[in-house]
Amino acid sequence: MRMADSLSAALPDLAVLIRRDGVILDLVGGRGVGALALSLQCAGRSIEAVWPDAVAACVMRAMRRAIAQRQTIDTTFKDAALAYELRAVAQAPDRALCVIRRAPAAADSSEEPGASDELVRPQFDRRGFLRRFHETLSQAAIQETPAAVALLHLDGVADIARVVDSKIAEQVLSAAILRLPDEVAAEERREPCWYIGQLGAELLAMVVQSSDRDAIEACVSRVCSNLREPVRIGDAAFQLTPYAGVSILGQDGTSPKSLLDKARSTAAEARRSNSAKICFFTDTLKLRSLARLDVAHEIRDAIADQQIRLRYVGRYELETGRLVAQVSYLRWTHPLRGEVPAGEFLGIAETCGLATLLSRSMLERLRDDFAAMGSALPEEARFSFGALRHHLLQEDFADDIGRLLAEGGVPASRLELRVSERTFAAMDTSMYHALHGLGVQIVVDEVGRGFGSLDRLARAPIWGLQLDRAWVTALRADPVALKVCRAGISAATALGLMPIATGVDDAAQRDALLGLGCRYGGGDLYPPTELPFDTLVMRRASHFRS
Repeated sequence: MRMADSLSAALPDLAVLIRRDGVILDLVGGRGVGALALSLQCAGRSIEAVWPDAVAACVMRAMRRAIAQRQTIDTTFKDAALAYELRAVAQAPDRALCVIRRAPAAADSSEEPGASDELVRPQFDRRGFLRRFHETLSQAAIQETPAAVALLHLDGVADIARVVDSKIAEQVLSAAILRLPDEVAAEERREPCWYIGQLGAELLAMVVQSSDRDAIEACVSRVCSNLREPVRIGDAAFQLTPYAGVSILGQDGTSPKSLLDKARSTAAEARRSNSAKICFFTDTLKLRSLARLDVAHEIRDAIADQQIRLRYVGRYELETGRLVAQVSYLRWTHPLRGEVPAGEFLGIAETCGLATLLSRSMLERLRDDFAAMGSALPEEARFSFGALRHHLLQEDFADDIGRLLAEGGVPASRLELRVSERTFAAMDTSMYHALHGLGVQIVVDEVGRGFGSLDRLARAPIWGLQLDRAWVTALRADPVALKVCRAGISAATALGLMPIATGVDDAAQRDALLGLGCRYGGGDLYPPTELPFDTLVMRRASHFRS
């Protein structure tokens, strides 16, 4: 099937963007859903006002679960004797996209037996897999036979669903699972007996009948290696990234639920640390969880006490060395632990719901810093601010920027907003245009790390693409990094955007980037930017006044 045909077949009957309180923000489609069809005039109304109570209640439950659990929720419901499929996908902390389709009619009884389930495999039968999962582990616990549980989180599925289509994401996941080797008896091969099944839109669970860590690791690694292979649908290739966590029966737990919970937390830790290794549960993970709660309290206090501030790195014209921007990054000076790297506390801030509060407080810091530094910089030099993902996805983000500009904090002509490639793909297109309408400059950051969309890049009113630092620093040593940098710079040039590099640490890197066509960059090659002492005094004075 060609890609275009796949996308056409995947179109939903109705897609509705709904706020957590039930208000319809946007909608597309409406064909073939009978009494549930909506018109464009329904935007701004509550779903309770346009749908029957039972339908509205079902949609609200699924939507709020998707937001709370930050994962895709699938369910079904009936209205007027018609069956519907509902999928809810969280789009931001306060909204979810609900896709409604007419459920397929029951197969014709005249159809040949077995014709409709030609591709059915146990991995896709979630209820059957869970039943087998519980039976296997319960029997293993009673009979004291070895067993382990591996949970695999597949990064990339959600991005494909958001950027391309949820149906395409399902096809990619199904193709990846179908490609896995079939189960065979333990005596027919050297590795332990195992089986795998799907738990959710991005989750696979694997039961391995062994307690030998080396054997378990080899078995799970083989499956992960298979899942990493690109999946082709039509002319497009999609890649998934598995993160695996393992818990062992008897050592880490005795019940199926406890083993699954610990494997889940271990997989989450592997994903958080971006580790390709097979991670096994340890008691230190419990301590890390408790430590994160402590750090969350400290982050809240640090925001209130203005301990978290902005540090600045200059961006220069690579050929002339002329300063063109001051690029801000988060900096937390802890009273006891000293400098805390942003990578250590940003994930906790996002998980604990502090990211938007932190991002808004940094806008205040930006205003103070511009007042102290702006007049000393070249008139054309901009201040570059990287808002956090949760803040960017808020409906009122553009209002926050508009307020900063209206209050005279930073002129629009000197403000640049950096948006990570991953967040750029998730943002509503109206947000780009709203920010562009305010007169600010938009740069897509961390290019080469996330799942981008050339179509979005071509259509959005953005100014530049900034290559991810990891690719730039490896530019001369790694042929793959060179290819990624060349592709990113070429894509920016072809789209009429400005290519930017970060991580320019020596003259050889600068010359290599100039040879590839990159005009601007920053890094250790250039002198660091020190915040004037007057700014710190100003902050402390304003803090004591408040």
